[in-house]
Amino acid sequence: MALKSSSADGRTRSSMQIFIVAGLCCFFYILGAWQRSGFGKADNLAERIIKSTEDCNIIPNLTFETHHGGDIGPDDDSESKSKIYQPCPSRFTDYTPCQDQSRAMTFPRDNMIYRERHCPPQQEKLHCLIPAPKGYVTPFPWPKSRDYVPFANAPYKSLTVEKAIQNWVQYEGNVFRFPGGGTQFPQGADKYIDQLASVLPIANGTVRTALDTGCGVASLGAYLWSRNVIAMSFAPRDSHEAQVQFALERGVPAVIGVFGTVKLPYPSRAFDMAHCSRCLIPWGANDGMYLMEVDRVLRPGGYWVLSGPPINWKNNYRSWQRPKEELQEEQRKIEETAKLLCWDKKYENGEMAIWQKRLNADSCRGRQDDSRATLCKSTDTDDAWYKQMEACVTPYPDSGSSDEVAGGQLKVFPERLYAVPPRVASGSVPGVSAKTYQVYNKEWKKHVNAYKKINKLLDSGRYRNIMDMNAGMGGFAAALESPKLWVMNVVPTIAEKSTLGVIYERGLIGIYHDWCEAFSTYPRTYDLIHASGVFSLYKDRCNMEDILLEMDRILRPEGAVIFRDEVNVLIKVRKMVGQMRWHTKMVDHEDGPLVPEKVLVAVKQYWVAGGNSTSTQ
Repeated sequence: MALKSSSADGRTRSSMQIFIVAGLCCFFYILGAWQRSGFGKADNLAERIIKSTEDCNIIPNLTFETHHGGDIGPDDDSESKSKIYQPCPSRFTDYTPCQDQSRAMTFPRDNMIYRERHCPPQQEKLHCLIPAPKGYVTPFPWPKSRDYVPFANAPYKSLTVEKAIQNWVQYEGNVFRFPGGGTQFPQGADKYIDQLASVLPIANGTVRTALDTGCGVASLGAYLWSRNVIAMSFAPRDSHEAQVQFALERGVPAVIGVFGTVKLPYPSRAFDMAHCSRCLIPWGANDGMYLMEVDRVLRPGGYWVLSGPPINWKNNYRSWQRPKEELQEEQRKIEETAKLLCWDKKYENGEMAIWQKRLNADSCRGRQDDSRATLCKSTDTDDAWYKQMEACVTPYPDSGSSDEVAGGQLKVFPERLYAVPPRVASGSVPGVSAKTYQVYNKEWKKHVNAYKKINKLLDSGRYRNIMDMNAGMGGFAAALESPKLWVMNVVPTIAEKSTLGVIYERGLIGIYHDWCEAFSTYPRTYDLIHASGVFSLYKDRCNMEDILLEMDRILRPEGAVIFRDEVNVLIKVRKMVGQMRWHTKMVDHEDGPLVPEKVLVAVKQYWVAGGNSTSTQ
């Protein structure tokens, strides 16, 4: 029976059309079907409807909560299953590809070469999923995680024996407890930091970024956090086994690293303070090369703290069980190099000494006449990735007067987070002005606000350790800034602009890295990963599969990922991670479906080697 057309019927059909399109709009907005513009007459209608259905960017079927259990279920997407990634053997539970112990032992031990990064060639890379250990549980939330780590997550008791009298870590039942002690602060890191704060301008926000070399279990960084100081801690993967792993399980920023023959992966003038507490680094060796590298990454006016041997060796050589002649020579070399660098000794008491770097070259005229002061020839003092460390002095940037800070004066924190960084103000970052920098920050605040609508747990404390794989000028981290979390800002070595110096000038931390290689961390060390434009950047440079498998390695079970990229790239990503035990959903750009850039959100399923596990409470 034919239906008669009428104006009423037309209005009914029109209303129904709007209803259906609105419903489809919400459905596609959730599932990411709006992948390109050009759908014809419905474009304008769909665009209006999407703007009126603000709640469509919430993802009802993707949960970000932790669970008891973690049974493996089917992926949300009905993509064809082209390749299923299998779990690696359980012996790879703590596999660190570029610091693999068996490979390390094939390299020379001179100058710690064997503890540096030595990544596997392409044919030796694993193409399986690194399993969590049996019994793995979700870490405790901060600040409880500072003091307690589940034993199952890092089941290594050696430090509880080796460092028992130094109060590093204690094993209690099914957890490790971290009393906050250390070799140089057996009474606790807080009292040690009180001593530092009596000399250094920590309380007023002048000292914000710190480098802790040979950090142990990073108790210094853990307790500096409450003073609004963020420390980049590093230690090698050595006989102590799990130092950096413990640090990250505690929720403290740390990477696997060592003073060896290559430069540290940080820009020049990055840190307000560098610290060594019995870090076993031979500061006087190689013509003072390691102290010169500290000088490169230390900000003009910054501080270097040395705690332990050889400071005050006359009173301590017996307790240290070392020859006094050896300690005397060690201190002589340190003092000599510090003088060459024009560092002023500000403090020495007990076993602690503190030096301060001069503000500029004008305040160090004597060095120009010293034949031993060889200036580094490189014109790019930020170029550090796999570059050989040299026994040379990094020149200061030009300054206008003897009291002007070379490279520019920084605001105290938190004002410096959104103040125009000196590198931007001086035009050192090509194509970035003070105005475009402010526009950039506004854009990232908008992006992060949209993320928070997608994942309401983003700034709840659910995610403590966060990584931004392509950090730009730190806009994502700045918009998220909170005492509940920290962000490791990674600037890819192939990025168009070298912006890591800007990130540090904002009072944030980060590192250079090439995502064609594995990151210098243990498995399961990040709660959330942000990947904006990563796969477009690395197109035709290395395999997407390798990058995604590395993301899976460093992401915790039930950790989340936010991808932002072109839609054709994200379709490939979604298909691949669907075979890696990840749940995914795609949503449109916050400006609507006609923007070709989309957002893919993912949650790694909860699974462990040989069975399932639970979350801590």
